Amino acid sequence: MGKKKWLFIALPVLLLGMASMVKSPVRELSLKKSDWHMGVALYSFNRFPFSSSLEKAKAAGVTYVEGFDFHKMGNDFGDKAMTDLSPSEAKTVKMLLRDKGLKMKSMYVGTAQTEADWRKAFELAKSLKVQYLVTEPKRAHWDLVDELAGEFRIKVALHQHSKEAGSIYWHPDSVLSAIKNHSNFGACGDLGHWVRSGLNPVESLKKLDGHLMSIHLKDLDAYGQSAKDRMVGEGIIDFEAVVAELGRQGFDGEVYVECEHNMEDNLKDVRHAVTYFDSLSP
Repeated sequence: MGKKKWLFIALPVLLLGMASMVKSPVRELSLKKSDWHMGVALYSFNRFPFSSSLEKAKAAGVTYVEGFDFHKMGNDFGDKAMTDLSPSEAKTVKMLLRDKGLKMKSMYVGTAQTEADWRKAFELAKSLKVQYLVTEPKRAHWDLVDELAGEFRIKVALHQHSKEAGSIYWHPDSVLSAIKNHSNFGACGDLGHWVRSGLNPVESLKKLDGHLMSIHLKDLDAYGQSAKDRMVGEGIIDFEAVVAELGRQGFDGEVYVECEHNMEDNLKDVRHAVTYFDSLSP
C-alpha cells in the first residue's frame, strides 16, 4: 500500500480516536447536574397556618414541600387538621399550592392508628395528588399499608425517628426488613435522627442504596439523644460526603429541609440550609 493511501485511511482513524478522548461538554454537564429536588418539610413552620407556611417555603427559594397530616390549617379551614380536610377543602389546598408555584409530592402521616385511619390517609393523599406518604406504620400494619399503597398507587417512604424516641425504624436494617416483601415501600432518610441514634449518616445512606425516596435535612452538634440542632453546615454532619453519596447512588428524590429549632422565627435558618446544600450539589 502506498504511503499516501495509508495516510488517507489512517488520519481519520487517528482523529476519531483523539476525539473520543475529549469529554463532551454536554455529557460533562449532565454528569455534574444533581437530579434531586430541594424542598422544605412544612413541619418546619408548624406554628403557622398552612397558607403562611407556603409563603415561608416560597421565600426559602424552593419548589417542593412536604405536608403533614396533623398540621393545623388555620382559620381559612376552620382550624382543622390536614387529615380532616373535606374534598372541597383539598381543592383549596391544591389551589394555594398552584398559586404559590409549589408542588406537594409527599405528606407525612403521623396520626393513622387503625385500618380506617390508613384508608382515610390514602384517600386524602389521592385528593391532594400526593405521590408518596412518609410515615412509620407499626409492624402489624405493614401488609395493610402496602396493599393500600398498591390500591391507590401511592408509594410509602419509611421515616426514621431516633432510637430513644422509640421508633422501630431507627436503624436502616429495620427499614430494609420492612421493605422486604413490601413492593410499595421505600425510605425517607432522616440525617439528624440517625445522628441522634448514634449512626453515621453516610453509612446509613449506603445501606439504603436503591430504596431512598427522600431525605430530611438537618444538622446537630453531637451524636446522641441530647444533641442540639444547629444551622445546616455548622454541626457534625459531613454534608460533602452526603452529597457525594447521593450522587453515587443517582438519587433523584426530594431533599427536604426540616428545621426543628427557632420554631417561631426560623425562615432565615431554612433559607440558609437550602442555599448551603445547593452550594455543595454538583
